[in-house]
Amino acid sequence: MKADFSVQTPSRNYPLFIRPSVKDFQLNKLLNSASSERLFIIVDQHVEQYHGEEIRKMAGGFTDDLRTYVVPSGESSKSYEHWKDLTDFLLNNGARRNTPVLAIGGGVTGDLAGFAAATVMRGLPLIHIPTTLLAMVDSSIGGKTGINHTMGKNLLGSFYQPDAILINTGYLSTLPRKEWINGLSEILKYAAIKDESIFQTCEEIFLKESTAVGHSLLEELIRKCAKIKADVVAADEKESGLRMILNFGHTFAHSLENSAEYKNISHGEAVFIGMVAATRLSNQLGASIEMDVLEKFRGLYEFDPSIGAYQADDLIRAMYSDKKRMTENLKFVLLQDWAAPYVKECSETDIISDAWNYAFDLIQSSK
Repeated sequence: MKADFSVQTPSRNYPLFIRPSVKDFQLNKLLNSASSERLFIIVDQHVEQYHGEEIRKMAGGFTDDLRTYVVPSGESSKSYEHWKDLTDFLLNNGARRNTPVLAIGGGVTGDLAGFAAATVMRGLPLIHIPTTLLAMVDSSIGGKTGINHTMGKNLLGSFYQPDAILINTGYLSTLPRKEWINGLSEILKYAAIKDESIFQTCEEIFLKESTAVGHSLLEELIRKCAKIKADVVAADEKESGLRMILNFGHTFAHSLENSAEYKNISHGEAVFIGMVAATRLSNQLGASIEMDVLEKFRGLYEFDPSIGAYQADDLIRAMYSDKKRMTENLKFVLLQDWAAPYVKECSETDIISDAWNYAFDLIQSSK
């Protein structure tokens, strides 16, 4: 089975496969080196409901001793309590250092299972099988694992690269519309920071309702975005420099998610708002970026009305209280133009407030 490409990092090189069906994955060949008698399946509850039987049939080619842990859907599963419960499950069910873990689901399942795999016995073999568009193009790639803390998002975690990533685009056939839009936000991020042509492809697929699974444009878009992420990770595995550009819009987004206590707003919705705000801030600092290139996708998002009640001053205070902040000033990924990102510290709260207000005006406008 030939990989679409290899993700190459200082700590590990691993293959990434994109196939239209889970039947195309020769899992037993990938896992032969593990020499384990059992296999752990960590799966999102909705994925288990729709695809559980198919998953077990695929995994059964490796071993009959399958131990399954079902992760409740939703951001609340990225918690210390769920991490402890999962690590207890792994240890109580005979995990050894060669026992493989399959992480099957979206970003929440991947982050939680990845962190458990990274920490149990200092590292278990890990294979990501992302089932959401967001996970396929972003969160499954690059080795970021972790859970949330009451003090902020992703504050507990580690960099832990998987042994392989298996992207089965067939899983998208049962993806709710909201999850399609979550993935769109991260795809638009790649357009903003790396390849402006992706905007046009997104118009064809999302604005013209061409999101049918098996659509050639969709599969190529997933491959292109995954490769962008892989190339950035290869150049900067642990986010000491270049990899920061992948956080475009996320300084704003994480503040909004945390303030909302991860309720009434999805990660993708927050990232879209954050990218609008970051682009506005870029223009306030001297760029001349045509905002409509991004804003034309606003009509695809169905924001909860409560989001518009947040005040810019409160969100800025939340940004300053971010426990990941390393300097006195706020650090943003901004744009000189589309596909020309840079990182800048900013302490001018008046223009940051303007950026927040601009984004909120947009999301409260008619579709």
